[in-house]
Amino acid sequence: MSFFEEKNPEMDRYLENHASSEPEILKKLRRETFQKTTQPHMISGYQQGRLLTIISKMLNPKNVLEIGTFTGYATLCLAEGLKDNGKITTLDVNEDLAYLPRKYFGESKFSAQIDFKIQDAKEFLRNTDEIFDLVFIDADKENYAEYFRLIKPKTQSGSVILFDNVLWYGKVLEENPKQKSTQVIKELNDLIAKDDDFENLILPLRDGVNFLRRK
Repeated sequence: MSFFEEKNPEMDRYLENHASSEPEILKKLRRETFQKTTQPHMISGYQQGRLLTIISKMLNPKNVLEIGTFTGYATLCLAEGLKDNGKITTLDVNEDLAYLPRKYFGESKFSAQIDFKIQDAKEFLRNTDEIFDLVFIDADKENYAEYFRLIKPKTQSGSVILFDNVLWYGKVLEENPKQKSTQVIKELNDLIAKDDDFENLILPLRDGVNFLRRK
């Protein structure tokens, strides 16, 4: 959930009304996510989806990685900017929900470019030799710092990495957080800020997006 969505819904509606419209397939997917899942707030959502699409179109990437598919909304947003011969690999471990992204990936014009894997992301990263132009991480927060360590060698100059939920509903301001996920997100943000191989900015969009570019 976004800050404005919770604290100032009128501003949230204003932001959506002044953003580019989402494709029809995404409207259908967003609707079905809210109808059929128990945690629909996990979807990237309208505003963040448009950000992912714009970034992808600017980069025109050949190889994209997503960690945390959920229902596939962000996947389809990222796919909009792929090169004609490009692909997006999207990873999740929830087999029970996999029918929903598979349904919409199959209906999408990007179906042949989407490689949906039910696989642990750490295992995938330890075994792949691929280099990624664009990476979006929105999965188990307690592994965020480890994901960063594993992903860094899979990037090159100009690669972009996006970590979602890095403000963690404001919990990152806690000095001595007891929650493991809060501790790891704070660790991640510190690691990124101190890493001279990247330039970054935390965007206060929804629950915070750490936007990194490899120098």
